[in-house]
Amino acid sequence: MASIKLKFRAHADNTKEGALYFQVIHDRVVKQVKTNYHIYEYEWDKQRGAIVKDERHEALKIIRDKVLWEQRKLEQIVKSFENTCEPYTVEEIIRRYKESASDKASVFEYMCHQSERMKKLSRVRTSETYLQTLNSFMKFRNGVDLYFDMLNADIIEQYESYMRANNLSRNTTSFYMRILRCIYNRAVEEGLAQQTDLFKRVYTGVDKTAKRAITLKDIKRIKELYLANLPDLDYARDIFLFSFYLRGMSFIDLAYLRKKDLANGYISYTRKKTGQQLTIRWERSMQEIVEKYPKNPTQYLLPIITCQDGTERKQYLNKILFVNRKLKQIARLAKISTPLTMYVSRHSWASIAKSKNVPLSVISEGMGHDNEETTRIYLAAIQTNRIDEANSRILKEL
Repeated sequence: MASIKLKFRAHADNTKEGALYFQVIHDRVVKQVKTNYHIYEYEWDKQRGAIVKDERHEALKIIRDKVLWEQRKLEQIVKSFENTCEPYTVEEIIRRYKESASDKASVFEYMCHQSERMKKLSRVRTSETYLQTLNSFMKFRNGVDLYFDMLNADIIEQYESYMRANNLSRNTTSFYMRILRCIYNRAVEEGLAQQTDLFKRVYTGVDKTAKRAITLKDIKRIKELYLANLPDLDYARDIFLFSFYLRGMSFIDLAYLRKKDLANGYISYTRKKTGQQLTIRWERSMQEIVEKYPKNPTQYLLPIITCQDGTERKQYLNKILFVNRKLKQIARLAKISTPLTMYVSRHSWASIAKSKNVPLSVISEGMGHDNEETTRIYLAAIQTNRIDEANSRILKEL
C-alpha cells in the first residue's frame, strides 16, 4: 500500500518560510506533491513530522487543518485503488488527486465570483455585501482558502466567535452569517457543496435595536444653527433637513433623485431598496435648499453626485460618510445627545408624525416601509394627499 507523509523543506534563508509538501511512496517509487502552504523552520517538528504550536497558533491551526484534509484526500485515493485489487502507480495517484482538486471551486473564489455576478445583474449593494463578507471571512482564515467540503459547523462557529472577539454586535455577525449561508446554498444548488446544517449553532436572526429619533424641538435647533462660516457643516445640515422634509427619504434615494423627478409641484421617485413608487408634494422649504446651491451639472437634483463618469456609486458612498461625520459635529453644536446620522432624520420623521396622531398606516405608506402585499392593501385605502397633509403639518411647525 502507498505511503503518504507530510514533509517540510526549509528555505535557504532561515528567516524566510519553507515549503510543506507530501511525499508519496509506492512500489519503491517516491514522488512529491507540493502544497500552497509555508511555515518557518522553527514551526516544524522534525521528530514527529508535524507542525508545532507556537505564537502563530491560529494561523498554524488553519494550515494544519488544510494539509490534514489534503492528506486524507490522498489516502482516500490510495484506498480506492487498493479496493479494485488492480495494480496502480504513484503517477496515477497524483494524477487523480490533481483532477479531483481541479474539479472543485474554492470558497474564496466562489464568493468572489458571486459578487461579480451580482454586479453584472445591477445588484450593486448585494455585490458589495458579498465582498464585505468575503473580506471578513478571509481575515478569519488568515487568507487561507478552502473547499466547500472542508466547511463544517465547527468552522462556522469559530468564525462567529472570531467576530464576537472583534467586538462585532450580534446583528453584524448574523448579517455576515446570513450572507455566507446564502452563498453556500447557491453552491449547493450548483452541485459544489452538500446540503448540511452548517449554521445550526450560530445566530442568524435579527435583534431588535433601539431606534434613534430626535424631537421636533431638536430639528428646530439644528435648523436654527448659524453655520454660514462652516460650509461643510451647513451642507450636511441641509442634506439632513432635506431628508426630513421629504418624509425621511433615505440617503441613497436623495443621491439619485433626478431633476425630471420634480414636476407639477410633486416629486416622484422609486425607492432603491424596495422598488416602491412614492410621490411627495413639493414644499417651499425643499425649494429653498435646492436654490441655495449651484445647479448640478448632472441629471441629479442635489449636489451629492456631481459627476457622471462611472463613479456615481463611489461618490454616493463617500458623501454619506462625509455627511454622517459632519452630523456628529452638528449634534454637539446643537447640544443633542443622540448620535446624529442620516438615519436619524428618517426615523425622526416617523416618530414626530406619530406624536401628531398621524395614523401608523399613513406613516408606513409615506415612508415606503411596507412589503409588496401590505403596500397593495394600503394603496387601496390611503390617498396621497393624506400623507402630504401630514407632511405639511410637520413642516409648518419648523
